[in-house]
Amino acid sequence: MIRTMLKGVRQAVAFSFLASMLATAPAHAQATQEVKVMISGGFSAAYDALVPQFEAGHGYKVVTVHGPSMGATPQAIPNRLARGEAADVVILADSALGQLIEQNRVLPASRTDLVRSVIAMAVREGAPVPPLQTRDDLVRAVLNAKSIAVSDSASGVYISTQMYRKLGVEEQVKDKSRMIPAEPVGKVVARGDAEIGFQQLSELKPIKGITIVGPIPAEAQKVTVFSAGIVKGAQNEKGAQELIRFLASGEAHATIRDSGLEPAATGK
Repeated sequence: MIRTMLKGVRQAVAFSFLASMLATAPAHAQATQEVKVMISGGFSAAYDALVPQFEAGHGYKVVTVHGPSMGATPQAIPNRLARGEAADVVILADSALGQLIEQNRVLPASRTDLVRSVIAMAVREGAPVPPLQTRDDLVRAVLNAKSIAVSDSASGVYISTQMYRKLGVEEQVKDKSRMIPAEPVGKVVARGDAEIGFQQLSELKPIKGITIVGPIPAEAQKVTVFSAGIVKGAQNEKGAQELIRFLASGEAHATIRDSGLEPAATGK
């Protein structure tokens, strides 16, 4: 009887110890297998489609936060890093990534160009669609529009500070063109708060309730490269390297093109 009782106690202790180990192991494994990413809107549609493929093939859990490449909003990626938010990977406009490298926040050798992105124009679904084949078409579109929305990130900064001046319309549009903080321009156009809107084509494509007129003409176009880098002090540098390598690989090219972007390289 006593021997049977002792055996039962030993089994209970062993079971308790094993249960304790099993309870703590997943939390530890999950912590070491997470890849934390901060990403701006230009690459987001392709990224959202590619992440499940990466997770399934590489055994990591990707945790993502979104924010603009630049700007004054708290959500902007540089502002998130400046206040100490943790990340392993950042994906944003290459000019903004370059500044983060200069600030010693991103490892220089990790910089990897992922995609090239063009700016497009949109109107509300059902509204008249103006021609957009030439520079003169674009000039007429912005002059005739009662209101214009642009992003507060890479494309909007270019439009506000350079494109309007190139077109010779800076004074005429300054009071009717506004930057939209922390919201897709397409949503503003869809609900009628702006007659026309400009943003990266890849950011306009997922929005319902708008008609994409097309990319702006070559004479006024600015191609933005979106790049990835590993944050200095990343908790999962190995996972970060694997994710960036996957996003830059040929496996990702079809999804990238479907989202309205062009792969930055063709042979990785």
